[in-house]
Parts: sequence; structure tokens; C-alpha cells
Amino acid sequence: MGGNGKHRWKISFRSSSSMPKQSPKEFMCPISGSLMADPVVVASGQTFERISVQVCRNLAFVPVLGDGSRPDFTVVIPNLAMKSAILNWCAASRVDRPTEPEYGSVETLVRAAMGSDGDDRFETSEKELLRAVPGNPPVMFSHAATEVNHRPNHFYSSSSEESVIAAVPATPLPLTTRPSCYSSFSSSSDEALSLAVTLDPISSEEEEILGKLKSSEVHEQEEGLILLRTITRTKEDLRVSLCTPGVLSALRLLLNSRYGVVQTNAVASVVNLSLEKPNKAKIVRSGIVPPLIDLLKGGLPESQEHAAGALFSLAIEDNNKTAIGVMGALPPLLHSLRSESERTRHDSALALYHLSLDQSNRVKLVKLGAIPTLLAMVKSGDLASRALLILCNMAASGDGRSAMLDANAVDCLVGLLRGKELDSESTQENCVAVLYLLSHGSMRFKGLAREARAVEVLREVEERGSGRAREKAKRMLQMMRGRDEEEEVDWEGVLESGALSQPRYRVGGAGKQHIHGAYSTEF
Repeated sequence: MGGNGKHRWKISFRSSSSMPKQSPKEFMCPISGSLMADPVVVASGQTFERISVQVCRNLAFVPVLGDGSRPDFTVVIPNLAMKSAILNWCAASRVDRPTEPEYGSVETLVRAAMGSDGDDRFETSEKELLRAVPGNPPVMFSHAATEVNHRPNHFYSSSSEESVIAAVPATPLPLTTRPSCYSSFSSSSDEALSLAVTLDPISSEEEEILGKLKSSEVHEQEEGLILLRTITRTKEDLRVSLCTPGVLSALRLLLNSRYGVVQTNAVASVVNLSLEKPNKAKIVRSGIVPPLIDLLKGGLPESQEHAAGALFSLAIEDNNKTAIGVMGALPPLLHSLRSESERTRHDSALALYHLSLDQSNRVKLVKLGAIPTLLAMVKSGDLASRALLILCNMAASGDGRSAMLDANAVDCLVGLLRGKELDSESTQENCVAVLYLLSHGSMRFKGLAREARAVEVLREVEERGSGRAREKAKRMLQMMRGRDEEEEVDWEGVLESGALSQPRYRVGGAGKQHIHGAYSTEF
């Protein structure tokens, strides 16, 4: 292996036959030293192998890179453009596609680097995560308040966005860190039930709350949950302190309560605690996710709203994504996309968006038949923008692309663009982005795009669409013209000679090559 030979973390996970000596340096993971199979961009802008980032985060270690800088691992986004470039280079160089290195091998390597780099550790708060997000114009999301009593039907929201950092302009993917069942706004009735939360110090607050939560009396449980819910909504600085094993254990039991007030306030308290980044992994490890899934399946309507919001909030944390999928959250979240509650639908869609950033969850979603459901949502206009974001993630994997092509996604998306039925410029951008991802490495896409008469639609987007949409439309048109230009035929001469049934030849170049027809590619 060359081109990265001086890197102090260099390690080879592939045989010499599959790792060329002249691998481009930008295709190599700075930590593992191997050709990246699943490249991701971190908040500081560098690209790494996903496993390498996971190991560093699990070990709370921030390495020093070759240029003396330290990466920021608070945000991890798939680098689809880099992955496509690596796969294209492998195909052109006749090199085996890279495979993900083993976790244990990378862990050994990182631990060795930790020994030579001291005991540096890093912590990040949700505010730091938000500061790392580019300052794009906010997308408005419907938010419902977490009042103790019945909530009004008007919603308030503000959210942040993140953009996929890639070699080409990327479609903005919303990163909101507040589920729609949470709001900092409080009602007068809620304030009346705030129980005069002035307890001090924090140990006394936790002691009083735990005493009530563990009581056998239902009214004591209700008081304790109202107290916890009020504190964790109004006093953000106490959320981390109150997210203790004792509190989480009590909440896990109360989530299964048959009493509506207990059940609803317990799950709302989980939502509030989950808003702080340090709490997200603790909550998942405490065993609260299975009861949340049960509530999403058959809880009270308000409890279902909060359960969807809690799963969405927890799914933002990268280390939780696989675990939440393994515990069985994907089927009920898919079912909740059809919920009568708008809040449940919105938060379920955003939970699925974050969970579908994980490859293992994408595979599960394909097997669950999520693609037809999402395409139907796009066609009906119900949560179309959210559904398109999930489809963007699905199209980033081979299984997802195949399932989408099988489900006639190309014709569906081209039809939406042609009919101008999309409700916003960002939704149009997401629609074009899905088509762009489907076009990667797929000759089948060309045939389906021709059948859907996509060229005329893409030309219009190239001329009149937004910046990101125009760039992607231009690239797709170039891709679709590539083979046609390579096999250019003098059609006027052929028509004049009446030789339509005769063999056709490429015009220009050294020698003539036989072509079986204008559309000789088999799909």
C-alpha cells in the first residue's frame, strides 16, 4: 500500500491483490489507512471510514491527524459522493470493492494511538452539536407542547438543518433536535400544576421524585411524574443530573402503567430527558426503548405521540441507531406513518430518517416493504418532504436502489417533477436528489428514465430549478447522454440510404465497431 505510507495509524485490512499500490490518498481513511467502504463526513469536514469514527467515539478519543488538527465527531453524515467516486475508481482500476474493516482491528489500532497521544477525551453538548450545523434557512416543523393537560391544536417550531458535505452540491437534510411533542412554551394551566418546583439541592429533587415514582399509590406516582415532567421542561440544566439509573428504572416500569395520566406523563418525561445529548445513550441502555415501542403500538393517542417523539430524539445519536432498529422499532414506526395524529406521523417520519442513516436499518426497511409505502406517501403529498428524505437514505445503498427501481420509483418521481405537484423548492430538490442517487452505477436507470421521458423534465429543472437541483439534473443528463454520444450514429445518412436493417457503425475514431442498435443495452 502506498500514497499513505507515512501515516502513523496505517494498517492494511485487505490483501495486496485488492489494495493497489497507487490508491488515491483522498480515498484512504486517515485512521485505518484502508480504502474506505463506508465513508462519512464529520462536523470538522474530514472524511473517515464509519467504523473508525464509531471506535473513536466509543473510546472517547479524538486523534491528532497528519496536519496537526483534531476532527470533530459530533456530527456524522454519509459521504455519498466520495463513496461513488471510490467505487468508480475501483471499477476503472479493476480493483475489488473495499469492505469494511473489522471493529476489533480498528479498535486495536486506535488504542495504540491513544497510548501515544495521552488521555485526551472529548465531550459534546446538544448546543455544540447545533453550532456545528451550517446556518441554512430553518425548515418549519410542527411542534406540540408537553403540557400536563390537553394541548392546543396550534404548533410552534424552529429547527436546524444539516447539509451532506460532498464533492457536488448536496440536498439539505433537516436535523431537528426537538420532537414535535416538546415545546419550551408552557400554558397557564400547566404553570398552575408546576407544584412550585423550587427544591434545592438537586439531590433533594431526585430523592423526592424517586420517592413518589416508586410509591405504590397511583396519585403519588402522578405527582412525581408531573414534578419530573415540569422540571425537565423548564430547567434544562437539570436534565442531565436527573437522568440517573434510579429515575430511568422507575420510568421504565411506569411506562407500562394502565393509568392514562401515569403513562402519558412518564413517556413525556422520557422525551424531555432525551433532549440532552449525554442522556441519549443512557436512556437506550436503560431498557426504555422496548416499552416505548409497545406504547407506539398500542398506547393512548397522546402516549403514542410522545413515544414517536422519544424514538426520534434517541435516534439522532449515532450509537443508538443500530440498537433501536434491532429492538424492533422499525415496523411500528412505519405503521405510525398512517396515524391519525399529525404529530405522530411527523416524528415517526423523522425517526425513520435518522434510523435509515444506518445500513443495517436500511436493509431491514427494504425487507419490511418500506419503499412502496414511502413512494405512496410522496405521490399522495402526505409528508412528501419527509418521505423523500428517507428515500434519499435508502437510495444510498445497493439494496435500496434495487428495491426503488423495482417499485417504479423513477416514473413516480419524474411524474411529480413534470406535474409540478411538489409543495416547495426544497421538496423539488429532494426529489431530484433521489433520482440522482438512483442513477449512480445503474444502467437500468437509463432505460427506466427513457421510458418515463425524464430527459425533458430534467432539462427544465436544469434551466429553471434551484441551484442544487440544477446541478444534479445537469449531471444526470450528462450521464444519460454519455453512452449515446459514444455510440453516435449518422441517422440522417442511414435514413437516406434506407439501410435501417443493416449493421450500424460508430462514426469517427480508428476503425468501425459493430453496434446492434440505438438501444443495445439490455435492462
